[in-house]
Amino acid sequence: MKPSFILSLDIGTSSVRAALYDLRGEVLPETMIKNERTLSATEDGGAEIDASEAFAQIETAIADVLKKSSKIEGEIEAVAASSFWHSLVGIDARGTPTTKVFGWADTRSRKYVSVLRDKLSETEVHNRTGARFHSSFWTAKLLWLKKEFPDVFKKTDQWLSFSDFAALKLFGAAQTGVSMASATGIFDIRLNDWDEELIKFLKLKRENLPEIVAEDSKTFQLNAKYQKHWERLKNAKWFPAIGDGAANNIGAGCVEKSKAALMIGTSGAMRTAFAREPPPKIPGGLWCYRIDRRRIIIGGALSDGGGLYRWLKDNLRLKDDDNQTEREISERAPDAHGLTFLPFLAGERGTGYHETAHGAILGLKSATDTIDIVQAALEAIAFRFAEIYDQLNDVVKIKEIIASGGALRESPVWTQIIADVLAQNMSLPNTREASSRGAVLLALEMLGKIESIEKQKTPKARQFKFDKKRNAIYQKARERHAKFYELLINTK
Repeated sequence: MKPSFILSLDIGTSSVRAALYDLRGEVLPETMIKNERTLSATEDGGAEIDASEAFAQIETAIADVLKKSSKIEGEIEAVAASSFWHSLVGIDARGTPTTKVFGWADTRSRKYVSVLRDKLSETEVHNRTGARFHSSFWTAKLLWLKKEFPDVFKKTDQWLSFSDFAALKLFGAAQTGVSMASATGIFDIRLNDWDEELIKFLKLKRENLPEIVAEDSKTFQLNAKYQKHWERLKNAKWFPAIGDGAANNIGAGCVEKSKAALMIGTSGAMRTAFAREPPPKIPGGLWCYRIDRRRIIIGGALSDGGGLYRWLKDNLRLKDDDNQTEREISERAPDAHGLTFLPFLAGERGTGYHETAHGAILGLKSATDTIDIVQAALEAIAFRFAEIYDQLNDVVKIKEIIASGGALRESPVWTQIIADVLAQNMSLPNTREASSRGAVLLALEMLGKIESIEKQKTPKARQFKFDKKRNAIYQKARERHAKFYELLINTK
């Protein structure tokens, strides 16, 4: 018998990746592709991409994998996808985009966050939807579009996540799974349905939103155009996309209450995922979404992560000397610089959700050098993760942290700093495509090829053990950081 495979798609803001996996969830390395891209930044805070252009990048990724695997015999049984959360795009009655695709980092709707807080109870909405009021979610974006672009709002027939738009193009159906819907900010994570109060407040009708698939195991098939275009995929079962954060936890082997996944890519996040209903009260600094109808994922996100590190290297002229930068930081004592770095160049999400937060460096002196500034920034991100960690421990007791993301793989020094700040040992698996692997494993579970995602082995990992003495120093530095953080957020 010829082998069967699953094609994975990982649709991110900075790249579209694809590969073939076998039915054990192992990637075929020779089929892996990564096509880089960026969302366009606008002067007024936009982060957007043309919907047709973004969809064409998916087409290219699929075509590239099929070309790479053309000599590999076997059936592609299914397609599993993960996609970036919080995106929004409008389409008219013919399916033509009426807007760009807005990413989570698009802050042009930030002034409408205060309107939402004036008109609605943020605590109640947060506990129903798992999402605070913030420009990254649909609540503020839709209010912004309705108020400032009424003609666009009026001619828009449906509002979709980008993965829903891709599904419409590929299958002819604008349907979504609970994973993608749960991160929009207008989805009731307890009822697994669109939130009635927010739909009414935003003056929407249910038909203005994608239909939520009735069962998590629901699959689709390509429409006639793409069956002809991709002959090898004409019989494949396509699963609705799941959120990239959910897929990352699954792929990193982090789907138990006692395990937290800590990821740093361009941004950062810390999340726990497990089979249970949402907690009765969601901590104020955290979000809570769904993997599927049986499992939730809860955590916090940072707008600044690896993007901040790269920004520092670029602007401090360190980008061609990464190894030297890492070596110099490793040779310095914790907090030896005496600086306080407030890492909010891209604003703040977790844990305070302050739209107007900006970055700052405090304590500069004539002896300060570039390595001091970079070290202070890396430590500051660790302090922000500590805030998320503390709130997560109010929901579950974390015994193990599994790290992932290109920024941490490229910076063992940063991984060690975070372990020391959290006073928690960490492991960094060698899985480079955790999100792709996670989407595949969930699909394999749905297909009955594996018993459950929870019983999959965590990939082998490099271990980072925290140091008590360094942690004691960081505790004092974190207190200083917290003092200046309070001053920043309370300054109007």
